[in-house]
Amino acid sequence: MRGLPGSGKSYWVEQYLKSLPLASAFAVKQRGYFSTDSLFYVNGEYRFNKNKLSQYHQLNLTGFIQALANREPTVICDNTNLARWEYAAYEAAASALGYQVRHVLVGEPSDVQHQQLCAKRNQHGLDFNQIKRMAAVFEID
Repeated sequence: MRGLPGSGKSYWVEQYLKSLPLASAFAVKQRGYFSTDSLFYVNGEYRFNKNKLSQYHQLNLTGFIQALANREPTVICDNTNLARWEYAAYEAAASALGYQVRHVLVGEPSDVQHQQLCAKRNQHGLDFNQIKRMAAVFEID
């Protein structure tokens, strides 16, 4: 998954999971769905700590690779993935283990209306200027 905060990446995943048979959706949600953001939730509340960001990204990647090694049929990385280097290790691991890699870009990062929407609905408290800065460095494949 790729997209600005608030673009709808997690919503896209939810809709995808709803399209699967219940057992498959449950398996993906329990053993094949990885989001660094999820590690910042404490008792249902998002508590970002920049000092833990690097550690949590590593934990997320480690879990993702473990799911691949366990041959989970579908493994999803739901991060912003603004730049190629941010998802290169995920892609390399999946490819090396024989998985088909699919990039899903949600929204158009360069579109100002999309940026405004992301600023309104992101769950991280990012304002329009912060979203705009992120959009400026977003690499399109």
